[in-house]
Amino acid sequence: MAEALETKYAQSQLRQLNAALADGRFVSVRKLLHELASSDVALILESSPTRTRDELWELLDADFHGDVLEELSEDVRNGIITKMMPEKVVDALEEMDTDDLAETLSSLPDEVLQGILQTMGTQDRARAEQALSYGEETAGFVMNTDTITLRPDVTVDVVLRYVRLKGNLPENTDTFYVVNRTDNLIGIVPVTRMLTADPEDKISEIMDDDAEAIPVNMPDGEVASLFERYNWLSAPVVDEKNRLVGRITIDDVVDIIREDAEHSMMSMAGLDDEEDTFAPVWQSTKRRSVWLAVNLVTALLAAAVSDLFEATLSQLAVLAILNTIVPSMGGVAGNQTLTLVIRGMALGHVNMSNARWLISKELAVGFLNGMLWAVLIATVIAVWKSDFMLGVVIAFAMLINMIAAALSGATLPLVMKRLKIDPALAGSVILTTITDVVGIFAFLGTATLFLV
Repeated sequence: MAEALETKYAQSQLRQLNAALADGRFVSVRKLLHELASSDVALILESSPTRTRDELWELLDADFHGDVLEELSEDVRNGIITKMMPEKVVDALEEMDTDDLAETLSSLPDEVLQGILQTMGTQDRARAEQALSYGEETAGFVMNTDTITLRPDVTVDVVLRYVRLKGNLPENTDTFYVVNRTDNLIGIVPVTRMLTADPEDKISEIMDDDAEAIPVNMPDGEVASLFERYNWLSAPVVDEKNRLVGRITIDDVVDIIREDAEHSMMSMAGLDDEEDTFAPVWQSTKRRSVWLAVNLVTALLAAAVSDLFEATLSQLAVLAILNTIVPSMGGVAGNQTLTLVIRGMALGHVNMSNARWLISKELAVGFLNGMLWAVLIATVIAVWKSDFMLGVVIAFAMLINMIAAALSGATLPLVMKRLKIDPALAGSVILTTITDVVGIFAFLGTATLFLV
């Protein structure tokens, strides 16, 4: 319900802005934009064609640019930044958190990135290069460096006076981190404990010295799993020498989960999860053509298998009518298994230690489903075409293909992960090819042996 109201509100805002732009009421447009939250402005920009988007961006004050850029999807953000002067981009990035800065810069074309880095001051360039030094999809890439660190020998009173003097805390601060003189993490102190402790207590007396820390190179998917498992609001990030380098907060993890979900959904169709809905026609055509070319190759492979049995098809036209049933059922069954395994891998449930059991289980499911639907389809075909042997042939092919689909759906994600290939991106295409080829070959091959 809340989501529907939000969408309706955004559409209303977009209509207002479009009407004002069409009438040339640019002052009204500027006023409307600056009354909105940065996330709402980002939503409106992403919901606008390129030309309208450029006009709206020009009407935004430069002070507002950084906040809006943080909220934009990668494709839309890159399209805007590449049209900006490097000096303007540097000004917009100046106040960004480290994780947002890393995400923004890492997705830019090299020539644009180098131009921005050269325009930055020494301190800002060092911060940007540090942010980019960690691999994408790692804890270091998504962490923030705005932490408050404490020494173990100071008292609670000293810390509280320091916090009051500072005036505010970094966003989502629920924990202070205790480090030694070489910045090695030795403990944590929850804010709630700090507020309720005796002012004369030393930090070493109230800190937890067995707190979990996240390695800087841990994959972000594993980070999200840890937050879910332990209900963390934040967690420290350490390097290989156990030195504190930053922290990850729950809002970062929400972004990871959302991006992973979008990636899985879009990858199934061969699309980039950050693709701009209103991208230029040629750009969208070029991106989608790659995936369509892959699908064409797999379709030709399945057609080539059918071509092997051209003589059989010419003698029994009924086989051409029924030839799509077995591959279709195998494809659906295989994709069910594939989706289940990919989800299990994403949640950390599936790994090499339990893979053999999972494959055995899916083979059993495939066999039972194969038997069930083989009997059903044999009965239907035998009655429909008054041909008992034809029913037996398609039933055998159905059983073989359902088992092959289960085996492929369970093993493909594991093999592809071992080969460092994204199962969500390529798994469905490979699986469909396997079930098409096996289904057609099993059906037409068996028909050639027993019906011709």
